[in-house]
Amino acid sequence: MNVHAIGVDLCEIDRIGRIVEQHGERFVNKVFTPEEIAYCLKRQSSAASFAARFAAKEAVLKALGTGLRGKFRWKDIEVKNDKLGKPELKFYGATGRILKNRKILLSLSHTSDYAIAFVVVV
Repeated sequence: MNVHAIGVDLCEIDRIGRIVEQHGERFVNKVFTPEEIAYCLKRQSSAASFAARFAAKEAVLKALGTGLRGKFRWKDIEVKNDKLGKPELKFYGATGRILKNRKILLSLSHTSDYAIAFVVVV
């Protein structure tokens, strides 16, 4: 298994919580899929869950080396959890076309202050 690219992002949970409070559905619906929103709102700390998913999306874009420009959209990157709770990535649109033949590994973690995501493209 050869590593093609990596990406990492660290996100302040309070910052994402403030953005969600200030911009509400406008921000949440722009960045997250309906499934991600439903998952995060069920969690004890929805801000931590939103922050971890935001960090995952940023880490993917860093691994691609593109940032959020051109045809790339926030909701083209979706974080889902398998039956055991392990986070996985699902891709749509331009992101999906670029990564369709790649295996993507994702690790998420958070403390009370920060959420981090690490992505490996193999």
